[in-house]
Amino acid sequence: MSKAKPMTIAAVSSTLGAGLALLYSTPANEKESVNIPTPQSKSLPSPDEGLVILPNALTENNTTTAAIQEKTPPPVSPIGILKYGNPGPINDKITAISLHGAYDRRTRNPYWVAEHLTRDSVSSVIGRRKNNFRQDPSIPATFRARVSDYSKSGYDRGHQVPANSARWSQEAVDETFKMSNMCPQVGEGFNMHYWAYLEDFCRNLTSRYPSVRVITGPLYLPAKGEDGKWRVSYEVIGQQSAGSGSKDKDEEPLPNVAVPTHFYKIIFGEEENDDHRIGGQVAVGAFVLPNARIANDRDLGDFEVALDNVERASGLEFAQELKSSQRRRLCEEVKCDLKVKDFSDAVEDVTGLMAGAKI
Repeated sequence: MSKAKPMTIAAVSSTLGAGLALLYSTPANEKESVNIPTPQSKSLPSPDEGLVILPNALTENNTTTAAIQEKTPPPVSPIGILKYGNPGPINDKITAISLHGAYDRRTRNPYWVAEHLTRDSVSSVIGRRKNNFRQDPSIPATFRARVSDYSKSGYDRGHQVPANSARWSQEAVDETFKMSNMCPQVGEGFNMHYWAYLEDFCRNLTSRYPSVRVITGPLYLPAKGEDGKWRVSYEVIGQQSAGSGSKDKDEEPLPNVAVPTHFYKIIFGEEENDDHRIGGQVAVGAFVLPNARIANDRDLGDFEVALDNVERASGLEFAQELKSSQRRRLCEEVKCDLKVKDFSDAVEDVTGLMAGAKI
């Protein structure tokens, strides 16, 4: 692909995907010495006589030790730990009429959130923005992101599914203001500007495709240090008490919400609007943007990456049911040259949409 940024994602993917294989073997000089006794009869001892199975031993009728052991219940049951409850991982579903996704309890951010755009949805302006940010009651209280976590943090409460894409219904707009749909985002030059124009780019795609589906989410990517080693480092904002089980009443509250280093958007331009069937060709675009101020003259194509690199970096699969033969490259069908040519105009245009988002 042209303009893909391998140093941004490809290096990251190889780093995150690296694994260590541990091999266990018995040294040759420590192998057990086994004396195989000569059977005295043609029948095995009865169970009440006690059956001793020797390694690698064969019965007279060539029954293997493994086959005999399969009939004997193991002396342990690791699965029994589930009687106390399944530790996880548990992905809380984020479900509303305007969005669908999964929530990450550890970072207090969504893993991913999906929206659906059509010509009818983007042309309707029934709902209005009320800025009613609030906790998501469907998430267990211990793992919720809270509005107060963003107070004096310097970060915006950044919508993953934008409110402006859900104006076809007041309920749809209101649902986007739950904190399960938010991530900490840099405001000036990103959330209030370049990111907002990227959201507008997605809506404008409905003029080319009757159905547009967008998946958005955070990434926590490693950076190369001065010593040449790659490390993942991100800020955590907000405060949460250590919990009722803490013995130290003066224990300092812990930070609560992770600040992503990057954000991704996966865009599907569909020729048919069908929830259950993949019909015809689908234009696919994957973009990764840093959570930082972006110059207003940068092309969106500068942030285009290979879809599988985003999958490796995020641990998610976005198009496993979409055959490669059905995929087309979005930026070959539409012009991915998103620019904020006049920054002052951008501020004026977007301020109304993002009012109240900056803390």
